Amino acid sequence: MTDDAPRKPLQQAVALAYETGTPAPKVVAKGRGLVAEQIINVAQEAGVAIHESKELVSLLMDIDLDQQIPPMLYRVIAELLAWLYHIEAAQKSGSPLPPAPDTSIPLTET
Repeated sequence: MTDDAPRKPLQQAVALAYETGTPAPKVVAKGRGLVAEQIINVAQEAGVAIHESKELVSLLMDIDLDQQIPPMLYRVIAELLAWLYHIEAAQKSGSPLPPAPDTSIPLTET
């Protein structure tokens, strides 16, 4: 039997971790398809906010596991981390959730 429906592209996911005192967040998990689904499920079960950005995930997929993010991504990742802290604060206080930040990647470093 053949399936004539277009195939959905494999989902990708990347998990980052940041420890105080380290220069930058590290890629701690990444994968496609079932591995991506598992990363997302674990994050959801842990109550971790998830942000979708195909462009950012594509760039992060090129980073080896346990490696720090490159300097060109510092700004966008910092904005995402700040957004996550604001979400946590809003959830605790019952305030409205903040809008997601712009995760477009600048073409050149400034």
